[in-house]
Amino acid sequence: MKTIRTAFLLTALTLLLVIGGRAIAGPRGMTFGLVIAVVMNAVSYFFSDKIALRSAGAQPVTREQAPRLYAVMERLAGKAGLPMPRLYVSPQAAPNAFATGRNPHHAAVCVTAGLMQIMNDDEMEGVIAHELSHVRNYDILTSSIAATLAGAITWVAQMGRWGLIFGGYGGSRDGEGEGNAITAILMLILAPLAAVLLQLGISRQREYQADASGVRMVGHPYGLISALEKLEGYNKKIPMQISPSTAALCIVAPLQARQMLANLFSTHPPLDERIEILKNMQITR
Repeated sequence: MKTIRTAFLLTALTLLLVIGGRAIAGPRGMTFGLVIAVVMNAVSYFFSDKIALRSAGAQPVTREQAPRLYAVMERLAGKAGLPMPRLYVSPQAAPNAFATGRNPHHAAVCVTAGLMQIMNDDEMEGVIAHELSHVRNYDILTSSIAATLAGAITWVAQMGRWGLIFGGYGGSRDGEGEGNAITAILMLILAPLAAVLLQLGISRQREYQADASGVRMVGHPYGLISALEKLEGYNKKIPMQISPSTAALCIVAPLQARQMLANLFSTHPPLDERIEILKNMQITR
């Protein structure tokens, strides 16, 4: 069901680009915006792991440096049929974790020093299973597609604003733009906002899906439930110095200095909802 919802939201983003883009900037403007967005997000996609790890101040760790983390990762990666990802530890005190990389063969999983300190073995297993599920479900690819579409819509809207400033609507020369002036103005205002909300909706669906996939990987929800309950308390108290784009990858939304987002604009679903879903989840063996 979560996969179907994600597909629906991606389709809605595509339709918004096609319909809104033509109303705002015409076919040529829409195409130009899409090309620019694809290039920008392709760079982000191929270098997302390096950007995210650098943002978190993460360093690679060996088996000798983090034997417990390696043991959990090797066991779950083997169980899921995934290659062993690169492992990193961030020195940050706020407990958190994230996965990055464009596919399972280029994946990296990072945990913070704070998470290593507070998680028992079952909780650590739940967190790592969640992150490996992101890798197995190609969530970085899904997020990149959503970012490409949302970025294209924003570019088109920006070009439409310039068109209005210089007296045109969508760059049309045959009078069609003038007839759609009201539609164009509404799309200038609503399209970027709708694109952001759809993109956030996709991010939230992927979090729900990773929770469910991780629980099935482990065979029970108790470790992940306990981990999320701990993370909820700690991440309301300890800020995490990390870029917003990397924060979106974390298992829970970190508290960040100078940034307090409302639930409407959060990349993560509410923790209490995630925990309640996990408590009611039926595990089939």
